[in-house]
Formats: sequence, structure tokens, C-alpha cells
Amino acid sequence: MPHIVLASKSPRRHELLRRMGITDFSVVVPDVEETYPEGLAPQEIVAHIARLKSDAAAPLVGPEDILITADTMVFLENDRLGKPRDEADALRMLTELAGNRHTVCTGVTVRQGGKAEVFTVSTDVYFRPCTEEGELRAYIATGEPMDKAGAYGVQSLGALLVERIDGDFYNVMGLPVEKLGQCLTKHFGVRFF
Repeated sequence: MPHIVLASKSPRRHELLRRMGITDFSVVVPDVEETYPEGLAPQEIVAHIARLKSDAAAPLVGPEDILITADTMVFLENDRLGKPRDEADALRMLTELAGNRHTVCTGVTVRQGGKAEVFTVSTDVYFRPCTEEGELRAYIATGEPMDKAGAYGVQSLGALLVERIDGDFYNVMGLPVEKLGQCLTKHFGVRFF
């Protein structure tokens, strides 16, 4: 198997690669300004940023290495919910999500030398109604929401707010493992079993 390089500092993405059976990988963190043109749809935004990350990371890896970059965003309708600026911003986001459906979109670029594959995955997440603001404040007080898009972590305490998920659970964590595995096998010859 060619050496795999993940261009992400996210511990969740590191964990998900290991869950896929990819235990020997390197990590690079390119310096990228995550901007995108106005008027793009959510899936186009995350695909655009995943490509930007791939372009920035490509000079940091060898020509035979397989480079993986990803960008995950949370959208309520077409409004992007990034990482909260502070606790008040986290409360605003969680209050908006409570009792509603939102979409988590991830764009992924897989590159080896001059060959690149870009794909996106969208997952619908339904939050249960949270009528008690104190519950959301208590969750925010754990600190968990503060470094996560949409102000929650589905893999931890944030799971208690989720009523159901339609689509790839791992995509909500930040890396759509099924589609990534298919891409690595089909286009880059990586075998998992």
C-alpha cells in the first residue's frame, strides 16, 4: 500500500482512519485560508475547500504518497454554522438546531501525484427538541461544543441531543469512511480486506 498522508489536525479524522484499518499514516497541516466564492451550494463549498487544502498540502508530500484532505461544515437550511465564537454563540446555534433538521456536508479530495478525486457526502441530522435552556447551557459548560462546527460533537455528549441521523454517521464526525474507502479502492488500488 502506498503511504497515506492525512492533511488534518483533527483527532476525530485520525481516529476514523485508524478505524478503517489505516494505522500507518502521516499528518501534515497546511496553512490554508478557507475562503470560497459567493453563491456556492453547501456541497460545492466543502468540495472547494477540500481542493484548496489538497493544493496547499501537495508540496509537503512525496509524489507516490496518497494525500487525503477534507472539510466538514454544518448547514441549517443554507446558513453555515461554523465553530462558535463564544458560549453565547454556541447557545444561539444549539437553540436554532433544537427540534430541527440540519445537514452536515463533507468534501474530500484524494490525490496521488497528478491524479485527484473529489467527492462530497451529506448527512441529515435531527436534533430532539430542547425546551430547557438550562440543558443546553449545561452542555456548553462541558466545553465540548467550543471547537466544533455547529457547536456539538456527535461522537460524545452531543449525541444526547440527536434524535436520529439519515446517512453516514462518520460523516458527521468529519470523514465519510464508506465513500473514502470506496474511493481509495477503486481509484488508488488500496485494499482493506
